[in-house]
Amino acid sequence: MLKLFNSLGKKIELFRTVDDRAVTIFTCGPSIYQRAHIGNFRTFLFEDVLVRYLEYSGYKVTRGMNITDIEDKAIREAEKRRKTVKELTEDNIDEFLAEMALLRIKRPDYLPRASEAVDEAVEIISRLRNLGIAYRHRGNIYFDPVKFPGFGSLYGLDMTQWPAKKRRFHRDTYPGMRWNLGDFILWHECREGDQVCWDTLIGRGRPSWNIQDPSMVSKHFRETLSIYAGGFDNLVRHHDYTRAILESIRPYPMATFWLHCHHLMVNGQKMSKSKGNIYYTDTLLEHGYDIGEIRFFLIYGHYREKLNYSDKNMRSTADKLRAFREMVNAVKGRADQEAKPAAEAVQRIGRVFAERMDDDLDVRGAFDGLYRALAELELEDLKPPEASAIVKALREIDGVLRVIW
Repeated sequence: MLKLFNSLGKKIELFRTVDDRAVTIFTCGPSIYQRAHIGNFRTFLFEDVLVRYLEYSGYKVTRGMNITDIEDKAIREAEKRRKTVKELTEDNIDEFLAEMALLRIKRPDYLPRASEAVDEAVEIISRLRNLGIAYRHRGNIYFDPVKFPGFGSLYGLDMTQWPAKKRRFHRDTYPGMRWNLGDFILWHECREGDQVCWDTLIGRGRPSWNIQDPSMVSKHFRETLSIYAGGFDNLVRHHDYTRAILESIRPYPMATFWLHCHHLMVNGQKMSKSKGNIYYTDTLLEHGYDIGEIRFFLIYGHYREKLNYSDKNMRSTADKLRAFREMVNAVKGRADQEAKPAAEAVQRIGRVFAERMDDDLDVRGAFDGLYRALAELELEDLKPPEASAIVKALREIDGVLRVIW
């Protein structure tokens, strides 16, 4: 049975659904003020493997992924490039969706944009103000975290250290992995010269990044989500903000499980423009790797551990996949049209894969187990129906991994 590490509680828990065999998932998508790099896609690929494995295990999965197309960074980037925000984000959305398809990521059932959920944001903010949890200050609207019991539980924030003096943080995002101990912004009042504003019941302005995820979730999911997932960075501020907002207006939990994928490093360092070490999918294609090898590198490793990209690591991981594909082709060469599903080797392959994947999505352990199982096969003694059954089982498994064929 599947067990996952729940960031809310910081422990491995038996996966359980809100509704028997139906799973609902919402995942943090791209902030599309710029192109997504392979570090971003590591998280999106982890989420893709999660969805595919749940489906492999017999669940019906409904997934949403948000697209952040209005925020401070997008506005600044558009001004820098002398474009409208819509021109900038439309181009980046098209590129992102094309790259998702290239990396064999299943398209989510819902891909809401923040700009399409402004009414929902306004409704949530209005309810928060009526509850006395949010308030207006100099045109902007802020959320007071002290008013939400259990604030900071996802991260594990010590609220006894919360300052008595009120502070307000007015920007959408702040650099670094640090907490802003104060009230966070929900609504930016429109100022002179602002190019992105809406006329609403709470005035002319735009929703902050903090309110955008709750507004997009509420647009498509009215019940407790089975899983909410995103990158490790979201554990600092963002997901605790999201949870506090939505659970303040709903009498039930936002999600049962919270999952977070750790960073991708490059030669032991975090990717940044200043270091000149940002890698994109086409960077690796230019180095001679195919899409399956790129996808495999980004999923081969536990999602809760940092993954380090280096030429050496990429090459050795790709070589391992190539060797595995050669073994699969050797088995395929002995197959015929008839399959023998009861074959011992087939049962072992399915068991090895499920046992490791059920242990908090241990892709590395699952793949290595498959590798050993194929390496130990006596090809000369393998009957064609047994070979066919093995190939069939591997095709089903590759419906999760999407790297073998």
